[in-house]
Amino acid sequence: MLLRSLLRRGAAAVSAGGGRAPAARPDPPASLASLLLASRSYAKAKGGGKPAASTSNRGKVRVKDPKGVASEDASASGESAASAGGADEIDAEFEMPTDPLPPTYDPALDVGPGGRPLFAFTDTFASFSHRGVNAYVDFTLDEWKAMLPEGLPAGMMKEFQDTRRCAVMVRESFLDLRDNFRRIVDPAITAKRKDTKRQIILDGPRSCGKSIALAMLVHWARTEGWLVFYVPQGKDWTHGGFFYRNTYSDLFDTPVLAGKVLQDFLKYNETRLQQLPCQNFEPIPLGEGTGVGMMKGADTVEMPEGSTLYDLIQTGITHSHAAVGVVVRLRKELSLVKDVPVLFAIDQYNSWFTYTEYQEPVTVRSCRSIHAKELTTVNAYRSMLHNDMMVGAFSHSTAVGKLRQELPDVPSDARLIFPRYTVDEAETVCHYYMRQKIIRRESFSEEKWKKIYYLSNGNGSEMRWLAAFI
Repeated sequence: MLLRSLLRRGAAAVSAGGGRAPAARPDPPASLASLLLASRSYAKAKGGGKPAASTSNRGKVRVKDPKGVASEDASASGESAASAGGADEIDAEFEMPTDPLPPTYDPALDVGPGGRPLFAFTDTFASFSHRGVNAYVDFTLDEWKAMLPEGLPAGMMKEFQDTRRCAVMVRESFLDLRDNFRRIVDPAITAKRKDTKRQIILDGPRSCGKSIALAMLVHWARTEGWLVFYVPQGKDWTHGGFFYRNTYSDLFDTPVLAGKVLQDFLKYNETRLQQLPCQNFEPIPLGEGTGVGMMKGADTVEMPEGSTLYDLIQTGITHSHAAVGVVVRLRKELSLVKDVPVLFAIDQYNSWFTYTEYQEPVTVRSCRSIHAKELTTVNAYRSMLHNDMMVGAFSHSTAVGKLRQELPDVPSDARLIFPRYTVDEAETVCHYYMRQKIIRRESFSEEKWKKIYYLSNGNGSEMRWLAAFI
């Protein structure tokens, strides 16, 4: 409203002067400049820190010019536009690289709280003890994709993009999670501690680091030589793709998804699967193929003697009729493996306890929503009532709805509340953001990073967004 009234005053002044604009345009009033600045700040805050919607602004981040002048091109006469009145801060733009920058180290800059090193020079999470927490481990993006070819969590990719570095902080909560499964496998450690859990659900506030901790756990386990069945997006199991009701099991099969699950599991574990023999040779039921219907003349397929898990998975990938049956059989085979530790890691695990986007026609004018437990693949992998090591992470960012405290097929003590950043962790994070130039070094102070911490209540994504305003 204030901007509209100022524009009306300007129009009235022009009309009073005979409809002619003055020869020299005066500087805008200080109130108008302040209003324009506030409007831009409010628009950015409402839009989550993103610039105005425009296809040409994708991949750009808006920052404030520390000198208070616009970073626009100079005019032909060489004059530059200075900030006027109360507009002491003007937005500038710079291009965000599509891939994070290569890691560089500088002893003068890589200093964390209390003069401690900000980075830990290691290529694994196994060497960390509880004395060396709150330090960053640096990897390249190619190294992350090689260890987790199934995909990286969206929150982790956002962190890498904003900081332009593929580093993650080793938190004490992650070490507790890692040591829990390490004690299960190592008999010497198990003899000292008895409070271990084979099934864990990571729950907690939104953006507290559950998905990142799960990805780090998978990275560590694969580095140790474990066989990990990793699902980075459990919601994909209940949304999208071809589905149909299997008349034999009375469940709904998703052959397109099943083929993708087998391909993802084979990407990292191909060599190990070629060494593990099949132990269950019962016939595998066949279903409908993708777009081709049922197979004529056969309703089951049998694996020959001497087959490996690699041969089993290749059967499901090659023949779409057997994809769902192979995924179910793979779950049973992995529970029989004793030569190597096996871990099931499911992200967005809460989406397996709600309704899917699939619907089944009931009448000509009505349909009913299909629950996740009615899907063959989810029904085979959701249960935690077994002796296998399994960890699932809830994702409140996917907005699947609030679940009750006691879940079916889940032990009552499996839920673990994952905490937000502590004060010490937040201090390390802010030093890392200053190292990556999200926070200007001359503006950094203990008072300011504590303000960010208490304003965000330790929320990781909110702290990253507020850091640019220091």
